[in-house]
Amino acid sequence: MIMVGSRKKSQRRPTWIIVFVSVVCLIMTFAYIYPQTSPATCYFSSSRDCHTYDPHPAGYFSRKLTDEEVESRVVTNELLKFLPVKTKNRKVAFMFLTPGSLPFEKLWHVFFQGHEGRFSIYVHASKEKPVHASQYFVGREIHSEPVSWGSFSMVEAEKRLLAHALIDPDNEHFVLLSESCIPVRPFEFVYNYLLFTNVSFIDCYVDPGPHGNGRYIEHMLPEVEKKDFRKGSQWFSMKRQHAIVVMADSLYFTKFKHHCRPNMEGGRNCYADEHYLPTFFNMIDPEGISSWSVTYVDWSEGKWHPRSFSAQEISDKLLKTLRSKDEVPHITSEAQRSVIITPCMWNGSKQPCYLFARKFYPETLDKLMHLFSNSSVF
Repeated sequence: MIMVGSRKKSQRRPTWIIVFVSVVCLIMTFAYIYPQTSPATCYFSSSRDCHTYDPHPAGYFSRKLTDEEVESRVVTNELLKFLPVKTKNRKVAFMFLTPGSLPFEKLWHVFFQGHEGRFSIYVHASKEKPVHASQYFVGREIHSEPVSWGSFSMVEAEKRLLAHALIDPDNEHFVLLSESCIPVRPFEFVYNYLLFTNVSFIDCYVDPGPHGNGRYIEHMLPEVEKKDFRKGSQWFSMKRQHAIVVMADSLYFTKFKHHCRPNMEGGRNCYADEHYLPTFFNMIDPEGISSWSVTYVDWSEGKWHPRSFSAQEISDKLLKTLRSKDEVPHITSEAQRSVIITPCMWNGSKQPCYLFARKFYPETLDKLMHLFSNSSVF
């Protein structure tokens, strides 16, 4: 009787097992016949074609690439697939590009205080040893040759800062700031905003006017075509993955060094700090950048330099206005000065744009310190 009962029990196999086995077989058959087309799918199986994934499929490029471009794309594509190992002590690297002193050190001290171990500071300073108002900035200088406005030395300084910040494996996000920048959000908000984003915040847009595409020169061919040329603010923040890609690039870096500078032929001026990174990332990973910067800059006056805020303009209302903005206006250099509105999307949802702002005169420090001491402002 026991044997008969067991036989009947074995004959009543659960339906869900049959369905499960059938689905698994179907998936495996599909995976074998149709190779993976993205790196994400390779996490779930080990198909023979995972290692040949190419983010730029056949026909992606409109022309035949040069040997140097092929070599560059191979390295770039491999780095873009690489996911850095997350460390326990995740930090944001704050990189200050300044011609001398930092007038807002006291303000930054208040911003950083109480968050030790979650940030790193790097200051691209002159050869003179500065006097610091905050212990967080002591010994954080990276000395080098002077940097002049508009020259390629600006891009070289940015790359130098990235190189030093990348030495620390705990640094996962990298923010470029100037001496006239201030934070407009508390540290906790900034930290979470940057570390949990799925993109790098690199400003990037098309300016068809004389101070945009009008700066392009055909000597950049064949590697950089005019249709790929972009403009954007130099004040970026980027993930470690993208920072490594910038360090690996020599092809496009060299192109901009030779062919994007002031006083070019035809009386044109090109400023590489406004074009190199926007163009580079537009070409290699356009979906991986935000196309807007987390640092607010007011270009509405239409001058060579952005608007600077005076002490009389500092108020709760000003800071709240900056924090509430959820769209970025890109003003072109055409005669009619068109405005391109870019919504600020953070991980798929529209969010406030700005974590920092510039330019602020040094005499605004006292008023800003008073506002920062009042937690209700934030």
